Amino acid sequence: MIKLLLTGLWVCVVTLGAVYFSVQMSAAPTPVDEEAKKKELLELVPGESITIPVISDGAITGYFLGRVSFMMDKQKITGVKLPITEVTTDELFTLLIGNKMVDLSKPGAFDLEKFRSSIKDGMNRKLGEGLVAEVLVEQLDYLSKEDIRNNASRGNKNPNPGRKIVEGVKIEAPQSSGH
Repeated sequence: MIKLLLTGLWVCVVTLGAVYFSVQMSAAPTPVDEEAKKKELLELVPGESITIPVISDGAITGYFLGRVSFMMDKQKITGVKLPITEVTTDELFTLLIGNKMVDLSKPGAFDLEKFRSSIKDGMNRKLGEGLVAEVLVEQLDYLSKEDIRNNASRGNKNPNPGRKIVEGVKIEAPQSSGH
């Protein structure tokens, strides 16, 4: 009988100890995931597809097809009065036409990180420092005038997709930004 009482007492002590330690461990502060915390402060501002002409020797030789989206600071974007889409389009035109960032004679020479940082820096200069946190390049392709003519002559059946400059990221279900 005493063995049965001691066994029951032992089971109670072990159970109470386990419950006590599990409560203590759950009450301990959990490590904060900095990456998740940063993403909570950002809002996706989806870009729209744009077509930028490539001008060489005074004539159009082809077109850049692009789509760039942005991760922007939620708090700072509420104070922006400019239309984000138009400002981003202007910045892309400036980079792709004005600065000649893409040299089509050297397809492998394109520096995606430099392209992203240039867009980010230009946008932050125009809209306010720290507004654009990340630039997401969804698409950047080149179609020559000949590619367009060939596609049109085939009735756009089996069109030539052109030269892919950047293999872009896919943006999942864009959130409404209210802009």
